[in-house]
Amino acid sequence: MGLSTHVLDTMHGGPAAGMAVELHTTRDGQATLVKRFVLNDDGRHAGGPVLDGTELQRGTYRLVFDVAAYFRQRGVVLPEPNFLDRVALDFGVAEPQQHYHVPLLVSPWSYSTYRGS
Repeated sequence: MGLSTHVLDTMHGGPAAGMAVELHTTRDGQATLVKRFVLNDDGRHAGGPVLDGTELQRGTYRLVFDVAAYFRQRGVVLPEPNFLDRVALDFGVAEPQQHYHVPLLVSPWSYSTYRGS
């Protein structure tokens, strides 16, 4: 089934098109970059799942969302230093045969996530 993500910009009320994202694997406190991508017009990975069912393995992962750069690109004036810069979500995959969907709802001052379907 794989891993997917979807980012919604709660300040502007729509998908976070153009936000840069990184996916890392993590182990013993160390992160290893797997891929970088930019969200499409729907706020999703353009190629479908970030990792497909054959690529997703049992283990721990980190998605890093470049929140401050995205809002600056949208013309939002942020204080210096800004409240949120890059939002890192650490999560575990216990059953890689299942679908893991990691959505992010974000503004320059807050974020929320959950395991979606």
